[in-house]
Amino acid sequence: MALPAQENGWDLVIEPPRGWLALHLRDLWRYRDLAGLFVRRDFVATYKQTILGPLWHVIQPLLTTLMFTVVFGRIAGLPTDGVPQFVFYMAGTTVWNYFAQCLTRTSNTFIANAGIFGKVYFPRMVVPVSVVISQLIAFAIQFGFFLAVYGLFWARGAPVQPNWAILLLPVLLAMMAGLGLGFGVIISSLTTKYRDLQVLVQFGVQLWMYATPVIYPLSTMGEKYRWLIVANPMTAIVETFRYAFFGTGVFSWAYLGYSAGFMVLLLLAGMAVFNRVERTFMDTV
Repeated sequence: MALPAQENGWDLVIEPPRGWLALHLRDLWRYRDLAGLFVRRDFVATYKQTILGPLWHVIQPLLTTLMFTVVFGRIAGLPTDGVPQFVFYMAGTTVWNYFAQCLTRTSNTFIANAGIFGKVYFPRMVVPVSVVISQLIAFAIQFGFFLAVYGLFWARGAPVQPNWAILLLPVLLAMMAGLGLGFGVIISSLTTKYRDLQVLVQFGVQLWMYATPVIYPLSTMGEKYRWLIVANPMTAIVETFRYAFFGTGVFSWAYLGYSAGFMVLLLLAGMAVFNRVERTFMDTV
C-alpha cells in the first residue's frame, strides 16, 4: 500500500489539471523566478545579433506613424478630432502595438515551446505570462518616445489637454495585457490541431486594427456601424488613452466597463482551455 506523500517525504505531487476550472493560479506565483528567466530569454533572443537593438522599438512606431500621417492624414484626409495628426496616430500605434505583440507572441506558445514542454515539468501558463511581461519593456520604450513627442507638441502650444484620466493608464495596460493573453492562449490551444491558424493570426491582427479606432476617432463613425466598433473590446481602451492625453474623443465608463468584463471572461476562458489542452497537446503537436 502506497504511503501518503507526507509520510514518504515528498515535497511536491505533480498531477494533471482536473476539470475546466482547475487553473492552479498559485503555481504561477511559485514559479515567478522561472517567469523572470523566460522574460530575460525573450529579451536577449530578440536583440541578439542586431545592430540597433532596442532602438527598433522607437524606429518601428516612428515609421508606422509617418506612414499613417501621409496616407490617412494627408492623402485620405481622415479627421483626428482637432489633434495634430502625427501625435494622434502615434498614440493609437503605441497602444495597439502592445496588445498586438502580446496576442501574436502568445499564440504560438505550444508550438514554439514543444521541446521544453516535453522534457521538464513546470506550469505551462508561465510561458505566455512571461511573454506579456517581456512586452512591457517594449511598451515602456515606445511609451517614453510617445511622451517625448507629446511633450514637444504640448510645449509648442498644440491643442492637447492632459487630464485626470491619465490615472487610468495602469488599468488600460492591464486590460490590454489580459485581452492579448486571453486571445493568444486560446489560439495557441487551437493551433495544436489546426496549424492554419498560425498563418491567419498575423493577417487577422492587421485587419483587426482597422476595426479599432487607431487611424480614426470613434466620434467620426455613423450610428449605423458605430455599435460594431464599440463591440470591439479594444475600442474603449484606445479612446480612453487618447482622451487622457488629448482631452478629445469618446470616454465612457460603460464602454470601459464592457471591455473590462470582456477581458475577465476571455482570460478565464482562455486559461481554462489552455490547461485543458495542456494535458494532451504532446500527442498532437
